[in-house]
Amino acid sequence: MAATRTEQQVVREWREIRATHARTVCELDRELQTFGLGASDFEVLDLLAAEEKLRMQDLACQVHLSQSALSRLVARLEKSGLVERGMCPLDRRGVSVCLTDEGRGLHARALPVQRAVLERAFGSS
Repeated sequence: MAATRTEQQVVREWREIRATHARTVCELDRELQTFGLGASDFEVLDLLAAEEKLRMQDLACQVHLSQSALSRLVARLEKSGLVERGMCPLDRRGVSVCLTDEGRGLHARALPVQRAVLERAFGSS
């Protein structure tokens, strides 16, 4: 018979998850700064590297940012020449985002750094 966790144990686990997340995001921000990126910037590039293009609405759901915060982030990336926005061909009201060649190159250079941070935070030791 499995032991049930107490409310106190669940709260302690929740706080450990939050602390790990905060430490990891801080380290990602610090390490990715070398590339002129923050953790959220890299997350957008990483998601776009896996897809040809994504609708802003779908991207917002995956990076857990509000539509307005994502819009500002994508505008910064676009100004830096890392992404391009365009009209969604299936829904003329929608906006899609894709990586530029420069964005793909920066993502490829930053990827090992980001993955190393994640390995330190979550890898088995």
